[in-house]
Amino acid sequence: MNYWDQPIEVTPMQADGQLAGFLLVGRWPKDTVEWTRFLLLAVRVAAAPGMLPRGSTVFRVVEDVPAVAPLHTIGLVLAEGPLVGDRAVSPGAFAHLPPALAVLHPPSSTTSSVREYTTASGCLFLPGLPHLGLGHRAAWIEADAAGTITHLASSEAVDPMSDADTAVLSTLLAA
Repeated sequence: MNYWDQPIEVTPMQADGQLAGFLLVGRWPKDTVEWTRFLLLAVRVAAAPGMLPRGSTVFRVVEDVPAVAPLHTIGLVLAEGPLVGDRAVSPGAFAHLPPALAVLHPPSSTTSSVREYTTASGCLFLPGLPHLGLGHRAAWIEADAAGTITHLASSEAVDPMSDADTAVLSTLLAA
């Protein structure tokens, strides 16, 4: 079987009843579309009541997996902390550039674009190296716990300062 034909399995992880992150098994997402599929699952989990009680939460993609991880685990997406508040993730917290950062906003922090739905939202930022011709990529999703998508966008050429979420995530990386 070709590496790119293998499925990507994503498993949410909880700690003390809160979303602690996600386990990635099989292989890495190959492009922005596959990362957007991951983000859809993450936003659906964030839409479940009580999963993000701290409010908007920053997540970091980690390539190093612990020895106790299940077989074929290739990476983790770990909750790093709240976006705002006393324990907020501070600029410069990511000395080693992660492959991606995400922010998930629970329904209490999301103004739904379709009033009939209570939605969560999220943004995934894939930092590039613009000076080498590799642009920043990003995806944005708004969805409810049942998977109804009320907003979805992705881009292969992102100006990080053109959106509040990508501006915050790129600032956390750059500082």
